[in-house]
Amino acid sequence: MNAFDIARIALGLVVLVGGAELLVRGASSLAARSGLSPLVIGLTVVAVGTSSPEFAVTVQAVLSDEMDLAIGNVVGSNIVNVLLILGVAALILPLAVKRQLVRVDVPVMIVLSVVLLLCALDGRISATDGLLLLALWLTHTTVIVILSRRETVPPRPEREERPVPDPGHGNGASTGAADQRSAAGLGVAVSVVLIVAGVALLVAGANLLVSGAVNIATSLGLSGLVIGLTVVAVGTSLPELVTTLVAAIRGERDIAIGNIVGSNIANIGLVLAAPALFANGGIPVAPAAIALDIPLMVATALVVFPIVFTGFTVQRWEGALFVALYVAYLTYLVLDATGHQALTGFTQTMVFFILPLALITLITTVAYDLHRRARKKAFAPPEGDSL
Repeated sequence: MNAFDIARIALGLVVLVGGAELLVRGASSLAARSGLSPLVIGLTVVAVGTSSPEFAVTVQAVLSDEMDLAIGNVVGSNIVNVLLILGVAALILPLAVKRQLVRVDVPVMIVLSVVLLLCALDGRISATDGLLLLALWLTHTTVIVILSRRETVPPRPEREERPVPDPGHGNGASTGAADQRSAAGLGVAVSVVLIVAGVALLVAGANLLVSGAVNIATSLGLSGLVIGLTVVAVGTSLPELVTTLVAAIRGERDIAIGNIVGSNIANIGLVLAAPALFANGGIPVAPAAIALDIPLMVATALVVFPIVFTGFTVQRWEGALFVALYVAYLTYLVLDATGHQALTGFTQTMVFFILPLALITLITTVAYDLHRRARKKAFAPPEGDSL
């Protein structure tokens, strides 16, 4: 670990922020002019763009025969996207959820996560597995684009979105509408240039940050899988983090949450699937990843569904819970990798107290919200679809 590695990390962060701003501006403009909804733009253009660092790292890892790094990068990035990025974004501004996300996109993310787990049970992601995952991703992308083109009405001067009561951020929607009107003034060519430039800066910034962080982690004696699950996963997920935060602050909530769900879908169906097609003998999966990390990735995908299904928002306390769970997971990985004597006590505390408490909290919240909605539907006149 030296000053040069620290400088690369700092410079990478600066470049990431600039790239995220360009990408969100270009994507917002493209959504206003192309006839696609901001949610679909977030699920496709922005998601693939912010997943490009993961793709570059995974391809390079496969070519360099660093298979644990490839698996750890994808699985770790998906865990980071849900627990850390979605959590932090919700802490800043509660995120409104579209019905399409609940009915189509979150279930697709769950299905792809489960399929990846099933494919990995034999200890390898084969070319056939990669082809299956890639076909599922292409099908999902094609379907949502076609549906969006059919259902989207011509753009209005102001975006219509479901307001989220929040006294501390009462002007968030108006800020987003103003940004949307400004973005709509950009030409299609300029929007594409902004997206391409933003993606390029995101990739460059992620490469700078990851290279410096990997050097630091390697000097501490961490394994390839742990480096992939932690340092590389967080580093390559920084585009999603910065883009999501910028989108949330600018009031582009559809792009913010669509980017997270779309990135997870792209990470499995494209980032991991495509390299598996040309990897000699497929991509081997470490037993530790099959036993813990991939099932945890599936669990994080599953936990999103009841939260967004009940209130159609991700609230601040839910975001705080996600962040706390990620910190606990990261702590476990570090303790396990270093063989720390506190690992046993920490594991017992998590298994017998923290995780059951979090699960009970989620189940109670879902049950209460479903009961409240049922009573409201029974005693109130029917309302139109406001989502």
